[in-house]
Amino acid sequence: MSVLTALVCTLLAVQDPAPVPAPERQPEQADKNVERVTFSRGKKKVPLFMELTLANPDPKTPLLVLYHQARSSKGEYRPIVPHLKELGYNCLAVDLSFGGSCREVKNQAARAAPNATALDSSDDILDSLQWAREHHAQGKLVAWGSSFSASLVLVLAAQHAELVDGVIAFSPGEYFAADGKSASWVRESVTTLQLPAFVAAARGEERDWSPIFEAIPAAAKQSFVPTSPGSHGSRALWEESADHALYWAALEGFLKQHFPAPAAPAAPKDG
Repeated sequence: MSVLTALVCTLLAVQDPAPVPAPERQPEQADKNVERVTFSRGKKKVPLFMELTLANPDPKTPLLVLYHQARSSKGEYRPIVPHLKELGYNCLAVDLSFGGSCREVKNQAARAAPNATALDSSDDILDSLQWAREHHAQGKLVAWGSSFSASLVLVLAAQHAELVDGVIAFSPGEYFAADGKSASWVRESVTTLQLPAFVAAARGEERDWSPIFEAIPAAAKQSFVPTSPGSHGSRALWEESADHALYWAALEGFLKQHFPAPAAPAAPKDG
């Protein structure tokens, strides 16, 4: 993947300028076994476009619901889902209505809602979590966010613990001043969060994520920041990102401790 293409998904604060356009090429392909799901939500909401990837048909398998950064799409997780599948986790990657494109994968929900704000994605997250609970997840469900969506999954997990069992947040921060929220809205909203929570960030983002992390009362919370600069958002796990192996090691430790995946079903024997 070229450096120019990687810049398209560089996770910036919600207020940041428009991203650098990507060169023309075919969208990066999802797993060949991915199920593309369109969730219609009535006339007042745009449909949600999601990709469901199953590592294990057992409905008790933990489900990771994946949300992207600003100006991005579910394509942000195309390089990440294959490894999560190898680890035994089912995944649901969701296009939020506040987005753009990533790795040449266009955000279908954002195209249908060009005036959506970052905060409008709260409804997208709630609806997709409810869909996952009703149609798929019978076991543990973990909400995973990147930058602005990392903040939203923390807030919504605190408010709707009945929907989720844990949270993964890459580079959360107070990104919602443009939506009328205070500079401490996220921090104040997570003070009731008692679920297992994993927070990761780049080295230079401490003043963004640290106050939020400190406000979380959950005993089972964990943070990770590399000793080198690191990367912003979930793209820290991309192979081309510095220290991706260290981010993966920390994340895998959290998942294995709190949301262990069941053993994969045995392959049928010949004859």
